[in-house]
Formats: sequence, structure tokens, C-alpha cells
Amino acid sequence: MEHERTTADPAQRQRSLRFSKLPERVRLEETVEERAAVPHNTVSGAYNPDWWLIRMGGL
Repeated sequence: MEHERTTADPAQRQRSLRFSKLPERVRLEETVEERAAVPHNTVSGAYNPDWWLIRMGGL
């Protein structure tokens, strides 16, 4: 039994080329960006290592 093959329109061929393979793999390291929320002001010496304790009312 032979199957009939119909010619696909150009849009169908583009879709089959686009979705016929999986996307490139993304490494976990490429999904995370680490940076400080607020940069410390080291020029004026305003950095206080106990800032979090003072700010949260621990003292």
C-alpha cells in the first residue's frame, strides 16, 4: 500500500524546518545573574559591615 505524498505549501515547509529540532541547550550558569542591589559607597568610607543589624533593630 503506497501513501500519497502531497506537496506542502511554503509556510508549512518553514514551520517544519523551524520546529523539527529542539532549541539549543541553556546551561544553568547562563540563567542566573548575580550583582549587588545597591553598590557600596567605598569612596567616602560609608560602608558599615553591621548595617543590617542596625537597620533591622538588632542593637
